[in-house]
Amino acid sequence: MTKPLKALYILLPLLALLLTACKPPHHPKNPHYEIKKPKVKYPAHKKSLEKMVKKLKGSPYVWAEEGPNQFDCSGYTYYMYGSMGIDLPRTAREQAKVGKYIKPSELKYGDLIFFDTTKKRNGKITHVGMYLGDGWFTHASTKKYEVVYSNLRTSPYYKKRLRICRRYLPETKEARIAKAVPPATPWKTKAFKELKEKTDSKITRKPPARPLIDNTKQGAFFVQVGSFSGHPKSELLYKIRRLGYTYKIIKFPRNGKQISKLLIGPYKYKATALGVLPKVRKEIEPAAFIAEIL
Repeated sequence: MTKPLKALYILLPLLALLLTACKPPHHPKNPHYEIKKPKVKYPAHKKSLEKMVKKLKGSPYVWAEEGPNQFDCSGYTYYMYGSMGIDLPRTAREQAKVGKYIKPSELKYGDLIFFDTTKKRNGKITHVGMYLGDGWFTHASTKKYEVVYSNLRTSPYYKKRLRICRRYLPETKEARIAKAVPPATPWKTKAFKELKEKTDSKITRKPPARPLIDNTKQGAFFVQVGSFSGHPKSELLYKIRRLGYTYKIIKFPRNGKQISKLLIGPYKYKATALGVLPKVRKEIEPAAFIAEIL
């Protein structure tokens, strides 16, 4: 073997080691728990998603990250929709609760698909991806540790674990025109009369119930999580935000120490706060209670 070939065999393992060392750890010891809201850079359109999907393919998977260079599964979808000015909750479980429910047969480019990847498949939402068409979807994979493409039709693993599908993109102008009533003397047609009757019946229906996690900008009602000496732990604040809540911290002195009250809210109506309370007790703090602060 010649000297140049020997040198090459020695350098190749060293080069591979250096490339591996450049990648961030998939589950860092000290995750970045503060959520970074992405800057709005694109219009809310399918073409914007197509640009981001091409750009972000191969980005590394890192737990608790939401971009712009590394992601976990829900951080990836949070980043893409946030870059178009569409606010989604941070976690896959909470993302699956908002948006328009659709059937798997109705999936279009940009819809989010949610999976239960637990061993026993107990119904919990633990993973999310974005549908691309023909069974393909993009996601930050916890197995390959990067943003990849997978296919629902050819992967029994994901096909069996699909639980819910949601749509968040607004309707295009073409879709709205297609649904519009024809302009030529529509009031004389039978179709128009039937449409008018359906529309009138919808108007007389009761409005939908207020969402439980729809915090208003103004309000005097809160769900108090607790009082803390000093500042509440960042892990607790991160958990609250990942569950889709906003919070407020009120600081005041007591016996020479700084005390911090941690409050979820505000809510304009007490009934809304009471509706949130059972979830907060179950998911965050069993001793949480309602507080009114004027």
